[in-house]
Amino acid sequence: MTFCEKISRGEFVVTSEIGPPKGTDIKEVLDDALLVKGRVDAIHVTDLQSSVMRIGSMAICHLLKDRGIEPIFQLTCRDRNRLALQSDLLSASVLGIENVLLLTGDYPSLGDHPEAKPVFDLESVQLLAVAKMLEQGKDMKGNVLKGAPLFCMGAVVNPGADPLEPEIIKMEKKIAAGARFFQTQAVYDVELFKRFLDSAKHLKTTIMAGIVLLKSAGMAKYMNKNVAGVFVPDNLIREMEEAKDKSAKSIEIAARLIKELKPLCKCIHIMPIGWDRKVPLVLDAAGL
Repeated sequence: MTFCEKISRGEFVVTSEIGPPKGTDIKEVLDDALLVKGRVDAIHVTDLQSSVMRIGSMAICHLLKDRGIEPIFQLTCRDRNRLALQSDLLSASVLGIENVLLLTGDYPSLGDHPEAKPVFDLESVQLLAVAKMLEQGKDMKGNVLKGAPLFCMGAVVNPGADPLEPEIIKMEKKIAAGARFFQTQAVYDVELFKRFLDSAKHLKTTIMAGIVLLKSAGMAKYMNKNVAGVFVPDNLIREMEEAKDKSAKSIEIAARLIKELKPLCKCIHIMPIGWDRKVPLVLDAAGL
């Protein structure tokens, strides 16, 4: 059963994430993906994550498909105009890539080529609508396609946004445009996430709670200060500060959060941020 079939049936799913490397040596990233083959339902492949130049997401997705792993192709509006976005969606479909997560993308000034010119010809809601048009056999200008793709489209949401109402309104727009699932920003405060779910319950969509592995107390404090909508509670920061083995404590916290979140939503998304080899340990600790 595919990832899309599982979320359509309301089954519990787990996904993880890998970031393509900066260079042509792809052995490590593919080895990391194989570690969770059969243990997660799909693997997200980031698209120039944090605006850092890397190998493209589509190429890695294709290689994962070849190895029997279901990928989720992340595609941002940052680097492509509407011609390239449509072309990449069609290309992904031809390669057998069905799952797509469509995002606006981070600003280039955050990455390793800060002088790069941003495109942002479209934003995420528009891109979802364009992908839906492609499914209906027409391009953005209404020109008829010779063969139409079929996607399982996803989008992102920030459950810690304050105020939350604009985030819910945008979710409604994304669903109307074709989104079938949502990946959230990192969740550390379960009570805050419960309030978000209560506000979004009328939407009847699939929400994937994002779990980002904490590497240190410093990382937690940095996110609290610099990442909008992410709040790491003081008790978790203290745990990381006092832990002798930061890696083991990170896995313990992630597993605990997953156990608390599992009854609340039917999907968990693990974002290891470079700690890909720890994902199997998180799954073990969480009983998944």
